[in-house]
Amino acid sequence: MRFRRSATVVAAATLTAVLAACGSSAKTADQPAADTGAALVGVTMPTKSSERWISDGQNIKQALEKSGYRVDLQYAENDIPTQANQIENQITKGAKLLIVASIDGTALTTQLQQAADSKIPVISYDRLIRNSPNVDYYASFDNFKVGVQQATSLLVGLKLKNADGSEGSAKGPFNVELFAGSPDDNNATFFFNGAMSVLKPYLDKGTLVVRSKQTDFKTVAILRWDAATAQKRMEDVLTASYGGGAKVHGVLSPYDGISIGILSALKSNGYGTAGQPYPVVTGQDAEVASVKSIVANEQYSTIFKDTRELAAVTAKMADAVLKGEKPEINNDQDYENGVKVVPAHLLQPVIVDKGNYQKVLVDSGYYQPAQLS
Repeated sequence: MRFRRSATVVAAATLTAVLAACGSSAKTADQPAADTGAALVGVTMPTKSSERWISDGQNIKQALEKSGYRVDLQYAENDIPTQANQIENQITKGAKLLIVASIDGTALTTQLQQAADSKIPVISYDRLIRNSPNVDYYASFDNFKVGVQQATSLLVGLKLKNADGSEGSAKGPFNVELFAGSPDDNNATFFFNGAMSVLKPYLDKGTLVVRSKQTDFKTVAILRWDAATAQKRMEDVLTASYGGGAKVHGVLSPYDGISIGILSALKSNGYGTAGQPYPVVTGQDAEVASVKSIVANEQYSTIFKDTRELAAVTAKMADAVLKGEKPEINNDQDYENGVKVVPAHLLQPVIVDKGNYQKVLVDSGYYQPAQLS
């Protein structure tokens, strides 16, 4: 089956984790570079409440400045009108190109039309901007594959599958619960669809059982990827569906912030002990708090998306566009935004668990050992 890809995000980690990951550089992240006469690039990110967006913004800014551009980097703190105003201000300041990681992929049509009227190209970053013809390029990861990997790691954690893809030793049935990302982030749909493409055969056979019977996207979606909302939903599911000694064996979580909320609810209900260990809980973004949780045998896995690579690809794409050249893309068919197919450059995500976090995250230089201690 072929799926059209649209895009997202992820939000909601703790401020402590943000500062641990990024240090004091976050304090000046939204300050534009001094005017040197070079072309100005406007970069808008959703929020500083998730460490990944701070890293994304800083990495793009540094890469563009290294190429000689001035950068106006802004964060909207998940407020849609604020992001719209930031883009309008960047247009007024004379930005020659915009890089936008949208809060709501359908809410910027007016601002993008203003950019088009001023002949300012737009690169949609990680989350595909929808319902506008004025999106020139898209840079992201293979978001359907992210969902496939999350579901695969859930099966591996339950020992229904081996890491090499072969059948595992377990037979089930296992009780699992499903969570999805924010319904206003189009990436969330693709994470969920990717995961369900793997899990559905196991659900149909009864090898996996969702005791809450909550399996549709709208029911399991968590607005703004909020950890507290996820914690409350998990608590409600445990109260309503897990009486009489029934236990949760696995939880499909689309994002590390949501995973932390889920684990908090589980801990409050007696999980996390030798007699009642945590279920297999997935995640995404390899945020510091969740990597530490994986090391501590709490969260089982996360999906790592190397935002250094994504920032580098995006900056290179911007440089080519500003020089009147065609940027490198590797997908010109799948990312339809409701008006047009947006040419895209996709990067590949990686499953991370306790067995490989050192190699993937530390040895690669993405994190320093002290950040995870």
